Amino acid sequence: MADDKPTLFSPYKMGKLNLSHRVVLAPMTRCRALNGIPNEALVEYYTQRTTTAGFLITEGTMISPTSAGFPHVPGIFNQQQIEGWKKVVDGVHKQGGLIFCQLWHVGRASHQVYQPGGGAPISSTKKPISNKWKILMPDATYSSYPQPRPLATHEIPDVVQDYRLAAINAIQAGFDGVEIHGAHGYLLDQFMKDGINDRTDEYGGSLENRCKFLLQVVQAVAAAIGADRVGVRISPAINHLDAMDSDPCSLGLAVIERLNKLQLCYLHVTQPRYTAYGQTESGSHGSEEEVARLMKAWRGAYVGTFICSGGYTRELGIEAVAQGDADLVAYGRLFISNPDLVLRLKLNAPLNRYVRATFYTHHPVVGYTDYPSLHKTYERLSRL
Repeated sequence: MADDKPTLFSPYKMGKLNLSHRVVLAPMTRCRALNGIPNEALVEYYTQRTTTAGFLITEGTMISPTSAGFPHVPGIFNQQQIEGWKKVVDGVHKQGGLIFCQLWHVGRASHQVYQPGGGAPISSTKKPISNKWKILMPDATYSSYPQPRPLATHEIPDVVQDYRLAAINAIQAGFDGVEIHGAHGYLLDQFMKDGINDRTDEYGGSLENRCKFLLQVVQAVAAAIGADRVGVRISPAINHLDAMDSDPCSLGLAVIERLNKLQLCYLHVTQPRYTAYGQTESGSHGSEEEVARLMKAWRGAYVGTFICSGGYTRELGIEAVAQGDADLVAYGRLFISNPDLVLRLKLNAPLNRYVRATFYTHHPVVGYTDYPSLHKTYERLSRL
């Protein structure tokens, strides 16, 4: 009898979207959108990584002028940016791919140099990120994170509206949907994690209050573009940028309980094997067994498509799908250096090694679109 178990390379139906395999391009900041506008380099980068009916998620994309924390990251809050993204989306669609835009606000993980008028970054708190972490500056040096400004309660609906408008703009640009970035110590995570959120208003204290901002954003975006076009990314057990929580399992379950009611396109969870920006390990809570227990608890609780990411190899990805621990597996760094990663994983072909030094540089080609595909490698070898 044939084995009907799904594999990393078997088709999958994600809501209304029919995928030909389960390998996903994970969102990754690459700093190539000069002055915040997607350009031809981004068109080339994303189309290189597109497969027929394959699923891609863009790098974190600014929802407003206050949301940047890196140089030259793309936005989706003005018409010029929308027009730039249209070219990227068109390129992906012409190759038969499907692409979501990741909506991103870094919150306190910013600096006055990235803020309009040199203002303080916004957050749930006035506590700055510790000196364990450094921010990449426009001149390629690293600096300490400054003290943020806690959002006043009455300002929060304005930020919710920024997410809503960004989602509408993404659909105008042709995206198949959006992913709301609620992970990795950025703005929404700064409200969810009790190691950061020290508020005494309706957005602080209890689990319910700390989940409120994320839920308001998700509800507003889903109402604007349709819940079936919305995914959410969370990382309850990752302490990147000091985003610690005293009970990550309960936090994840609380978020999932609320998201289940909305019938979204998917939930994307980064597990603690993830390493943030090569600066430091982001901190596992306990052993591999504990990590597996957390991921299984969240996977079991979520009703819908479950995407996992965070340091997955070919073997770990195959295992995750085969064991039912995830429906889809998102790959990051391996996709940077292997534009044809899906083919390489399928063939178990050798992988190009990535060059970390060019992850966040601004050259439109070097370390971005110049990694060879298998057929180019074979063409080169055949000439020798």
